[in-house]
Amino acid sequence: MAAEKVMVVDDNKEFLKELSEILYLFGYNPTVVSDSMEAIKLARRLRPDVVLLDLRMNGNNGFQIAKELKQNKETSLIPIIAMSGYFPIENQSILLDMSNMDGRIKKPFAVLDLISRIETALDGDKNKVAVIDDED
Repeated sequence: MAAEKVMVVDDNKEFLKELSEILYLFGYNPTVVSDSMEAIKLARRLRPDVVLLDLRMNGNNGFQIAKELKQNKETSLIPIIAMSGYFPIENQSILLDMSNMDGRIKKPFAVLDLISRIETALDGDKNKVAVIDDED
């Protein structure tokens, strides 16, 4: 069985490198991209099994990227998990509905929480993926 392809989109290159190494250690095939426009092209070409998407980036933000991916027939079924430390939990359902993303994880996050969300997304249970933030 081939490793699941996880595409990570974030404009923080150090974070991308670290997360890529972690995902690889957990048995995933990570692809990282720091450019928002390249992310859309790459997702269409690679068709990852799940996308981890930072919401605040230079260029197109995560909401714009998610909208474009979800509107394209080639990428519309790829689960997208938003990563952000900027949006409070009370706005979570509104943000997910607006962007048609499948879930959200608050930065900074524990590695095992992220892996759990990836596995849930790969299993196709959108309702479980959307229940994400722990109260600090």
